[in-house]
Amino acid sequence: MNPEKMTTALQEALGEAQQIAVNRQHQEIGVPELFKFLAQPDQTVGTLLSELGVSNQTVQAELDRELAQISIVSGSQVSYGQSISTELNQLLIQAEQRRQKLQDEFIAVDTVFLALFDLNNNEFANFLKQQGVTAKKALEKIEEFRGGEKVTSKEQESRYKALEKYGTDLVKRAHNENPDPVIGRDEEILDVIRILSRKTKNNPVLIGEPGVGKTAIVEGLAQRIAKGDVPSNLANKTIISLDMGSLIAGAKYRGEFEERLKTVLKEVAKADGQIILFIDEIHTIVGAGKTEGSMDAGNLLKPMLARGELHLIGATTLDEYRENIEKDKALERRFQRVLVKEPSVEDTISILRGLKERFEIHHGVRIHDNALVAAAKLSSRYITDRYLPDKAIDLIDEASAKIKVEMNSNPTELDQVNRQLMRLQVEERALKNETDEESAKRLKALQKELATTKEEKVKLESRWAAQKAEIKKISDKKNELDKAKHDLQEAESAYDLDRAAVLQHGTIPTLEKELQDLENESENTHQEWLVEESVTDREIARVISQMTGIPVARLVEGEREKLLHLADKLHQRVIGQDEAVQSVADAVLRSRAGLQDPNRPIGSFMFLGPTGVGKTELSKALAEALFDSEDNMVRIDMSEYMEKESVSRLVGAAPGYVGYEEGGQLTEAVRRNPYSIVLFDEIEKAHPEVFNILLQVLDDGRLTDGQGRTVNFRNTILIMTSNLGSELLLKNQSENSIDADIRQQVRDVLQGYFKPEFLNRVDDIIMFTPLSKTDVRKIVRKLVTQLSDRLADQEIKLNISEPAQDYIVQQAYDPAYGARPLRRYIVKNVETPLAKEIISGRVKPKSAVMIDVLNDQLVFQNEAQIK
Repeated sequence: MNPEKMTTALQEALGEAQQIAVNRQHQEIGVPELFKFLAQPDQTVGTLLSELGVSNQTVQAELDRELAQISIVSGSQVSYGQSISTELNQLLIQAEQRRQKLQDEFIAVDTVFLALFDLNNNEFANFLKQQGVTAKKALEKIEEFRGGEKVTSKEQESRYKALEKYGTDLVKRAHNENPDPVIGRDEEILDVIRILSRKTKNNPVLIGEPGVGKTAIVEGLAQRIAKGDVPSNLANKTIISLDMGSLIAGAKYRGEFEERLKTVLKEVAKADGQIILFIDEIHTIVGAGKTEGSMDAGNLLKPMLARGELHLIGATTLDEYRENIEKDKALERRFQRVLVKEPSVEDTISILRGLKERFEIHHGVRIHDNALVAAAKLSSRYITDRYLPDKAIDLIDEASAKIKVEMNSNPTELDQVNRQLMRLQVEERALKNETDEESAKRLKALQKELATTKEEKVKLESRWAAQKAEIKKISDKKNELDKAKHDLQEAESAYDLDRAAVLQHGTIPTLEKELQDLENESENTHQEWLVEESVTDREIARVISQMTGIPVARLVEGEREKLLHLADKLHQRVIGQDEAVQSVADAVLRSRAGLQDPNRPIGSFMFLGPTGVGKTELSKALAEALFDSEDNMVRIDMSEYMEKESVSRLVGAAPGYVGYEEGGQLTEAVRRNPYSIVLFDEIEKAHPEVFNILLQVLDDGRLTDGQGRTVNFRNTILIMTSNLGSELLLKNQSENSIDADIRQQVRDVLQGYFKPEFLNRVDDIIMFTPLSKTDVRKIVRKLVTQLSDRLADQEIKLNISEPAQDYIVQQAYDPAYGARPLRRYIVKNVETPLAKEIISGRVKPKSAVMIDVLNDQLVFQNEAQIK
């Protein structure tokens, strides 16, 4: 038999049959080996047999019985599966004769199946006849399966039931399964129904941002068709969702993709308008499968769309539609656009309420209404790069999964008791090996503790088992109720009014009452539960915090204390700037109390003052206080943005320029870390164009980058430092405040440098006073304490005398330079000499060193050894 006369599928089947023969140690490939592969559920013969009413399990069991009867030949010289049996050869000859009768060009898999009935006394053929499958029935089913086509291609099998292979019947799925309800999209579904009912341009394309519910609208239409809730022109129609990925996948040779698509379209055309094709991400058809000298999918669809032979629903995003479909005017004019807008927060809450029951059943948890409201509101406010309702649904799903995982794990209390029990058992085993009196006494006490712990474990396990049983009862009842509701829909669709009446007025109310009783009972015993089984607004807030890093969750006691004493904590690092510290601390308190304007940054400040007075230090201290690390700060040195050309680096290069794909230094940093401090250091050095970019950040808390993405600055604290007016501030006479006339003069300087619209958007302009001698003494003590902390590893304690402090202030302090000269002075005159003392061995570990002044210079004196 010439393999060239066989289809690719038959050649592959013979190869698989050979492998079966090798695995079973059969010398020849026989009919059972071939049909063992061909009769699998995903193969053509398997599908044919299933449609002829023979179960796959029965067929496979019969073939296994026949294969077991074939004798196994063993030996080192034996080769397996190298020849075909006489019976299989006869089958292929009969298949060739069948091919000629059917006027096919190639022997196909179904032809071999048909030829099976032409063999004399074949076991498998006889078995099929016993199951009621005859040659006549097989031929009728094959003709139906082929759709009246002849086998004219080696790839013929790939064309059979192309819609089943490359698509999903959404109406059938809505009938057979229990899909999630589609809520709040009635208007858009009616728009689609209206467009499908038109004479021309009856192909709707749903356009909207990712996650707004485009695919859900089509699923909603399928559910309506399944229920019969559509006009008569759409009744009993089928919606097939075409999977473009599987259509393209594996199309190796030129023209193979077009063949597949044409087969799909031919099946749609044959249905005479009863099939509506749905292509999600319809922009992928433009250019899909295109190679040199061939057409893409879009061009194959145009003629059928033009003639009205094809009803097509598409879905795509605004950007993809503009980029792909709009450019092809001939394709675009065949579609009627339906804009799908993002639902409001209120509509999203309604959608979540509709889906709540499904999530409760899936996860086996209870979802409170406050969780649904929080998911819609918090996702709208804090997750700005995605769209409702998708992001709100994600929050509910994530929070429910979290609770489910906790419920399926051991409770914390039980886990702690188990660990304690293990520790005590290990100690008991060790003490049993000891013979002294002390160990015996400890063993007795330990065994008493062990008994108590075991008793506690039994109690906890009992409580945990009772809770799990109660949760399971509620979950099972919810499943029962959900099935009853689905049965009611089916009964109504089938006009089975008696069954519908029993379900609606008997079964469902009874189940609802039983479920309510179980939930009330669980509420009463909830206090004794070891794990939380409910999703509340607290869980949603925690999930938001994990996803974004923004502290949305309710304040716990420890955090309340931390925030109330934020100003004190900042004062420990920033000395002598009371007004600045208090203003920043108040802005953070307003934000965490929920009083801040949600459409603006948490706070925007301009810090003015001479160099070295603590402007940048306060920003670092705030980052450490809020995020436990001063690295959690976006620092932009404005001296790098002095040229007009460098401004684009903040938001990213425009399209067509080098670096367009990389994003901006400011926008990317905030996009990745939306809850942070943004420090614009030495703002006056930046080009005036930078201030124009910052206007919308300061006012609306948003900035659009070079790629058109909107970056949210509403959870950032913006701090700008500047040395403008510092020479005026140095003239200030008051020690802890700034004179009114000096303050006005500094404002005049600012107004001369910055535009009014820029200054007007800054929340607070804070002027830092020059450091007084008292402040400088505190800084000296702080720097010495920091040095002492670094020496703690060597067990060396460092102190400084009052005269030494006065001496360092006198030598290093200069109001014009602030605290920075102090640091340099201490490095040079304290750290370096001290390092020499330690290396030489004069300062030893476990000793205390006093920095003092003697003969107008600093000295180190050894105090008493530290005990």
